[in-house]
Amino acid sequence: MDQVYLPKNRPSMPTGSYVILKSIDNLTPNKINLTFHGIKYLEPIKLEILNRIIKVIKQNTQDYQNIIITGSFLNKGFSFNDIDILVISNVQLIPEKLSKILESQIGIPMHILILSNKELLEGLNTDPLYELMLSQCISENKFIYKINKRINYKLLDLHLIKSKIIIDNFDILNGKDKYHLIRNLIAIKLFLENRKLSSKIIDDTILKEFKLNNIQELKDNLLDKQSFLIKFKEIYQKLFNNILQGIDNDSKQKQNS
Repeated sequence: MDQVYLPKNRPSMPTGSYVILKSIDNLTPNKINLTFHGIKYLEPIKLEILNRIIKVIKQNTQDYQNIIITGSFLNKGFSFNDIDILVISNVQLIPEKLSKILESQIGIPMHILILSNKELLEGLNTDPLYELMLSQCISENKFIYKINKRINYKLLDLHLIKSKIIIDNFDILNGKDKYHLIRNLIAIKLFLENRKLSSKIIDDTILKEFKLNNIQELKDNLLDKQSFLIKFKEIYQKLFNNILQGIDNDSKQKQNS
């Protein structure tokens, strides 16, 4: 039998009091075992925030399957504007209501997307941005999705149009805006080439295609306008022609069937 010694002079627990003995590990705050996807390290303060986010969602949501955190919050440093959260649930939830609760309790803007497992899988099959989003994320529960890529040319056309903004507004956009629009362009390119998508693969492709020394050069808006736009328009036009041809072929197949 182990002996437990308590000091005789103590402000609480008078003689004869009943006490519960617990391991010191059990006295630390409850931690959620998070699953890391494509991330090797996250600052301790961010882990505390993620634990708090999941606890608040648990308290205010029922019947969800998973909580997935993505986006710039997971990048090294603290240059994020908000936290991107996917709540996987087959029950209809109101993201605006959940965002307000989280923001009031944690004090950071939240961008919440509610998806069913079916909707998420459909996005992974047809949308390069979904694959990119989950290539670097942290989730409450482990997940495995079997992806069968299908090219939805009309969807890719909508994504591609977003990146065209650079051509007409090069001088107005800042470096970070250009970076996100170029990432969008390259993600579409790699998706059509049936290549794997991740933040590192896209960044490496940007450096190679635009002959940059590092990504920070782009984020700091230090691009040579003339040479950059020549290359950008070349990639954009090839993608546009490819997507347009794909839309035409899909239309012809539907007519024939």
